[in-house]
Amino acid sequence: MHDLAVIVVSTDQAHWLPPCLATLRSHLGGLDAEVVVVDNGSDRATQRLVEADYDWVRVLVRPNRGFAHANNEALATVDARHVLFLNPDTELVSGTLADVVAELDRDTAIGLVGVRQLDARGAVYPTMRNFPSVTRALGDALGLERLPARPAWLGERETRLDRYETSFEADWTIGSFMLVRGEALAAVGGFDDGFFVYSEEVDLCLRLRAAGWKVVHLPTLTILHHGSTVRSVDPRMSRQNAYAQLQYARKHFSRATRAAFRGALLLRYALRSLPPVGDARRRAAARAAATLVLGRSEPPFA
Repeated sequence: MHDLAVIVVSTDQAHWLPPCLATLRSHLGGLDAEVVVVDNGSDRATQRLVEADYDWVRVLVRPNRGFAHANNEALATVDARHVLFLNPDTELVSGTLADVVAELDRDTAIGLVGVRQLDARGAVYPTMRNFPSVTRALGDALGLERLPARPAWLGERETRLDRYETSFEADWTIGSFMLVRGEALAAVGGFDDGFFVYSEEVDLCLRLRAAGWKVVHLPTLTILHHGSTVRSVDPRMSRQNAYAQLQYARKHFSRATRAAFRGALLLRYALRSLPPVGDARRRAAARAAATLVLGRSEPPFA
């Protein structure tokens, strides 16, 4: 059994892999690790790249049935004490994965770890979140989550950036870097591949927390995540994100709560679609999400 298995799902994202894999290897910190890249795309460029240049990486070729499905396919092939789900558009910047694994080994109540992330501009990106709720969606819609000392029930994101310099516990973390204890994954059964993309990490963390495991941010490792804001400017992916949020609500909320949550989401996207909020691209993405919430458009993937 390896110390760590690293799973990277690449959906026509071969161009990100060289820096991702190079920095991954240089920041293992001596861990015994196996690395699996899933070619989940259409052009097979990922498969060709990995087989030609990375003999220490195993590649799986799978039809694209979603991010969660691809991760689960790879998960079924690995044998390790811990598993890292890592986006291809990331680079490890400082610290080592060995240090993160050591933290898990010291605190056996930790089920899942997120780490300090920088966005494409090099700024700390708020990755730790509270679980979705009606009041949090409403607070986000009205811009209240950015208020100093706002209560946790008025926003999902932990926006106090100074907190990311220390360890703290939260409900969930974004899926670009999720290092999960193998025992915890076995207990909850991996991702729900009914989610094609987005909200699968929220659902996983909810099930882990319900099973008694902690979700913790560790500043031990810092990564750069190039695509941290893509869904806010891409109408297609913004629609998909809205659809996934409604999927999550259908799975975990009562009928009355689902209706209120849908209303809060619609308010959020409607307000963000109006000038002078953001730029034209962000407003277009918000309008696309609003049409999905209204039931007037379909998700790109389902």
